[in-house]
Amino acid sequence: MLAVTGLIMLWISVLSGIGDEKMTVTPSGTPLALSALQAAAEAAVPGGKAAQYVAPLAPDHVAAFAVASDAGKTGVTLNPYTGEVLNSFPWRAGWYDFASDIHGTLLIGNTGDWLIEAAASLGLLLIATGVYLHWPRNGTTWRAALVPSFRKPGRALWKSLHGVVGLWISVLLVLFLLSGLSWAGVWGAKFVQAWSTFPAEKWDNVPLSDAIHASMNHAAAKEVPWGLEQTPLPQSGSLAGTAAVSGAVTIDSVGAFAQTLGFVHRFQLNLPGDQGGVWTISHDSMSNDGPNPAADRTIHIDQYTGNVLADVRYADYSAYAKAMAWGIALHEGDMGLWNIALNTLFCLSIIFLSLSGLVMWWMRRPAGAARLAAPPRPDLVPLTKGVVLIALLLSMAFPMLGISLLLVLLFDLLVLGAVPPLKRALS
Repeated sequence: MLAVTGLIMLWISVLSGIGDEKMTVTPSGTPLALSALQAAAEAAVPGGKAAQYVAPLAPDHVAAFAVASDAGKTGVTLNPYTGEVLNSFPWRAGWYDFASDIHGTLLIGNTGDWLIEAAASLGLLLIATGVYLHWPRNGTTWRAALVPSFRKPGRALWKSLHGVVGLWISVLLVLFLLSGLSWAGVWGAKFVQAWSTFPAEKWDNVPLSDAIHASMNHAAAKEVPWGLEQTPLPQSGSLAGTAAVSGAVTIDSVGAFAQTLGFVHRFQLNLPGDQGGVWTISHDSMSNDGPNPAADRTIHIDQYTGNVLADVRYADYSAYAKAMAWGIALHEGDMGLWNIALNTLFCLSIIFLSLSGLVMWWMRRPAGAARLAAPPRPDLVPLTKGVVLIALLLSMAFPMLGISLLLVLLFDLLVLGAVPPLKRALS
């Protein structure tokens, strides 16, 4: 499921973009003022008020606004040179976001998040034990471990293919699973993210809001850098900060300030949502603003004084947050054509591993047996002890893995042990 939805998201992003940003226009003269584009976008949505501006990816691409109304948020793409409305659509509610919701929550909220975290944690166990079992030993060569043996018949061929593909992609799969788990509700939010989040205390004498940066995300969409999600937002209405925008603080003056920051590709601009809200200028690779995670930058500006209240760059991230900036960019295929090709091959490999595992199980089942046919008791008991040790060590590091294995053991002892016919059917 993760590989299929990931592949769908990757190619929607490549071909059309998450929100029409890949649509092109013919440059003609100087782009209109942002206030004129905002007025055109709001006019396209009855009762609408702009909440977010997404600058063009390049001079020949469209500009976009998220416009809020009683009906929700509507995305509006415009020709930045003429103000012509080219398209409108439900904001962050397209096929990409549908696949993203499945990818992150199975469409069932926190319960789905926990189930996926358990599956990803079990995935780490499969990698560790799979590499351990496939590792060359007892006369087996590295060639046999790294190159499939096409001369082998039946299940032996499938086992060779499964092992070789698994060994080749194991390191990348670990990186993908760890970057995904770092956003999960238990190991991610309660452990690594809580300890790696940017501390708002670094902003001297800046009033803080009750809201955190994650409130800027839309539904399951992750638009705020991982290392900032749990950090409180600053609040407008004081004399704090550093002078930045002179004169009236409007979308034009804030946008003009953003243009001076030297972003490569686009930036995004969140408008103040209430009297205490701030203008937020952001540029980060995980939102497809640019290909370089080290260029991440998030700036908050007081809506009354125009002062910069907070300016967080990649250099300010913790070590783990820096690793996540690169890991997420790799995970999403944001770093260029090579990354897109690598992720496509990777997702197809994961799909093959899943299917080949099913094929091997089917071929191993006793002929005519009306049962699930669990694997037979292993002959290599010393090897089995190593697998058990790996499971115990990983269970201590990843709580959902330990909980999953414990539930299976309890099910085996309390349910299967008490119902012999059910145990025979599953064994």
